[in-house]
Amino acid sequence: MVAQTPARAPARWRVGRLVERRVETPNAQTLVLELPDWPGHLPGQHVDVRLTAPDGYQAARSYSVAGPAVDGPGGPRIELTVQRVPDGEVSPYLIDVYREGDPVEVRGPLGGWFVWRPQETAPVLLVAGGSGVVPLMAMIRARRAAGSRVPFRLLYSVRTPADVIYADELRRRARDDLGLDVAYVYTREAPDGWRGEPHRIGLADVNNHGWPPDLEPLCYVCGPTGFVETAADLLVGLGHQTRRVKTERFGPTG
Repeated sequence: MVAQTPARAPARWRVGRLVERRVETPNAQTLVLELPDWPGHLPGQHVDVRLTAPDGYQAARSYSVAGPAVDGPGGPRIELTVQRVPDGEVSPYLIDVYREGDPVEVRGPLGGWFVWRPQETAPVLLVAGGSGVVPLMAMIRARRAAGSRVPFRLLYSVRTPADVIYADELRRRARDDLGLDVAYVYTREAPDGWRGEPHRIGLADVNNHGWPPDLEPLCYVCGPTGFVETAADLLVGLGHQTRRVKTERFGPTG
């Protein structure tokens, strides 16, 4: 296992190569990149991925690292889970065109606020909307890899059961990872036997599946801007300290 420590030198562009891909949902795939001189990262950090067209045009997007780096035959490997963005410049290429052995430029690790460190002892609440589960899954995986006994709770909001990223792994971890609880909110279609009607995340969800504020948990919220603002407001309204509610958002801010 590669040490989970952030780089001390300024992040620079590196050339990685695709060594494996996994289909997570109809619109999301996990790409395993080999980066020979990767400096290590913390769960919750992200990277920039840059593509360059033959005419010199460049496009870059940020993607969270989905778990701890691992050693491969050619050096460290990291995982990025990419969700297709309609009319996007980068995600359709990575999902439909990018092939094993192809190079891609990667800069990172980036970000030092939205991270979880295995030496933390406070309970953790993870609140995810859609592909916002990716950096939170990195924390779940890092917890298991470190042998941490810190209790984790994940509240995951998705449109339908088919949109659950890491569905099989989450089922397995909820069963086998002692101290990890996983709950879902479905906004459009719920699975058979699920209690309640599809709805957007609300006060009852956060109150029922989160931690009491007096336990002073660390709260991580990631997803689209509107989702993050709603979830963070709910947590603060329930009495959680603002400084212990860490957020990361993606998409338009309007």
